Amino acid sequence: MIARAASAAEERAMDLLGWIVVGLLAGAIARLIMPGRDPGGCVVTILLGIAGALLAGFVGRLAGFYATGERAGFVAAIVGAIAVLALYRFFAARR
Repeated sequence: MIARAASAAEERAMDLLGWIVVGLLAGAIARLIMPGRDPGGCVVTILLGIAGALLAGFVGRLAGFYATGERAGFVAAIVGAIAVLALYRFFAARR
């Protein structure tokens, strides 16, 4: 029983780590798709890519597109990164 709980925790940690790696790539691609000046630079853009990838996975699970433990596609991560980057630019420009 304890080994099964540890295994589930390790699986969630590896899932999160996988999303971070996918988010790094998705953030870089989102930056290429949406050129222009970002108020935060490349590092903030890549962090927003990670947030977008996590958001895509979370929303996909809530909508029933993906089961628990199943990752969303790379395209969904890129779309999530573009959405978060667009929101960031919108709110940063209003200041």
